[in-house]
Amino acid sequence: MDERFDVLVCGAGPAGLAAAQAAAGRGARVGLIDAQAAAGGQIWRRDVRQSGAPVAAGIIGRALLTRGVAFLAQSQVVAAGDHELLVEQPQRALRLRFGKLVIATGARELLLPFPGWTLPGVTGAGGLQALVKQGWPIAGQRVVVAGSGPLLLAAAATLRQHGGRVLGIHEQAPARRVWRFAAQLPRWPARALQALALRTTLAGIPYRCGEFVLAASGDDRLRAVEIRTPAGVRHVDCDHLAIGYGLVPNVELARLLGCRLETTARHARVATDDTQRTNLDDIYAAGEVCGIGGCAAARIEGRIAGLAAVGALRAAARTRHRHARRFGRLLTDCFTLDEHIRSLATPETVICRCEDVTIAALGEYRDARAAKLATRCGMGACQGRVCGAALAELGRFTENGVRPPLLPTRLSSLSDPFVCKNP
Repeated sequence: MDERFDVLVCGAGPAGLAAAQAAAGRGARVGLIDAQAAAGGQIWRRDVRQSGAPVAAGIIGRALLTRGVAFLAQSQVVAAGDHELLVEQPQRALRLRFGKLVIATGARELLLPFPGWTLPGVTGAGGLQALVKQGWPIAGQRVVVAGSGPLLLAAAATLRQHGGRVLGIHEQAPARRVWRFAAQLPRWPARALQALALRTTLAGIPYRCGEFVLAASGDDRLRAVEIRTPAGVRHVDCDHLAIGYGLVPNVELARLLGCRLETTARHARVATDDTQRTNLDDIYAAGEVCGIGGCAAARIEGRIAGLAAVGALRAAARTRHRHARRFGRLLTDCFTLDEHIRSLATPETVICRCEDVTIAALGEYRDARAAKLATRCGMGACQGRVCGAALAELGRFTENGVRPPLLPTRLSSLSDPFVCKNP
């Protein structure tokens, strides 16, 4: 089945919603696709047990109800051609043609290996938050939250609201940098108010700086973690470990299409100009895929991209945009990872969870392609999204190119001829 849109937006988070609403508001027929069943992205993911924030619900509702916006839920891009994408849904595949494309694919958690990180009960902080919002039972369970960045607070708040026993939040950044971050938050009043609300929700839960998880232990599942503290190593019994070391842009679609990428802090992001246009004439990008900057920056960039895609951009609010992007730079500066975290894994530690490949198995391979061919590292269900980012962070390999399909796909979806662009 084929459909054509004036503007096709990939990703229904803050950036994608803003882009779709802006373009449709100027009369364009807009397709908005997302892999999830509901719009909002990770930050505004629907909670099946808690009522969502009215502001977020209003933003999502206004975007989806804008005349000209067609929302295609549970749609994941598996291949790309000339001004068209092959999209797979649960029951069918679609060929979506577009005049302009806005890539707003967001970001994913950065997970780093350490002994025991593959035990059942060890998850990403945002991953456990998403599971709990979708009904995963956490009430009464003992949870340790660890890693880096303010997203740990949001994850911990969700876990507590759903009855989880959060034993502590362990931030790897030293206290002086965390205080420097907090001292500058008033420059972004909405962020400051959000932080205060989270701390109120988390009252009584220890928040410890300069601490990180060394190892997890257990039998058939997680039983305890070892945490390095300024005073020495501490053993904590727990049922769950929610751990995450920040975010990594989802650039796979942009890479497949041939968009120019820039590498900062060991990970790639999409390069754009002042109108959010990539190096390709009809393709724009907005939000975290252009570098981690937060919700405010994503919404501004999404609006700019949507207006630019329909030729309606008169003057971009560059001052407001630059101010919003400074928040991302503050995050990077204040939550830089301790080098010890990158050396926790032993040769026997599994690095590719999908294919059960250890670090030792990678041997002396010089690049990701050679390692993949020899060990199948990165060839599993996640297609290297977890291990590839981890290895790039560890300085072992740079994240390599992508080939269609972008994700495991039904053969029936690929049965019709489709010219895949593969730079």
